[in-house]
Amino acid sequence: MVEAHTTTRSKDRETYLLRAEAARAEAAEATLANVRERCLRAEAAWMEMAARAERTETMRAQRESEKAHQESVV
Repeated sequence: MVEAHTTTRSKDRETYLLRAEAARAEAAEATLANVRERCLRAEAAWMEMAARAERTETMRAQRESEKAHQESVV
């Protein structure tokens, strides 16, 4: 069950990064300034979501490692 969570989170992060890349590409192709700015804002938001997913995954792994260590000590 732990692997399912990690796999899902990794996929979430990958999805966010792909969406950020797509937004960046749209911004590069945009001819209107307001469209380009909107795409760049979207890219920033997707990047923040990817970073948050990575932090969450790291914290979850640390917590599970600590829990496993505590259980092995007891």
